[in-house]
Amino acid sequence: MMNPISMDLPIDYKVTVKTTNNRGFTPEEVAVRCADKIIQVSNTAPPAIRDQANAFKGDLIKVLSFYMREAVNSDRTTICNALNEAGHQELSQMIRRL
Repeated sequence: MMNPISMDLPIDYKVTVKTTNNRGFTPEEVAVRCADKIIQVSNTAPPAIRDQANAFKGDLIKVLSFYMREAVNSDRTTICNALNEAGHQELSQMIRRL
């Protein structure tokens, strides 16, 4: 039996869909999506405030990208170590080279 799911969304809620072709999203692409959710500036905001917010968003994207790459590398290390412990050294080395 299926249970219907419903949720109340604000009237101005926007749904966007992003896709890639034959690959996953890069940390930089995810960082942009994340920053877009964290920082939103009205087009009618005073130019100085809008410029400052957009500059901050650019800095945030750089920081998020860096730490997402760190997380990817850390997870890859965990996977490689688990494969080594399971006796799959060749597969571990292949993954490490990605």
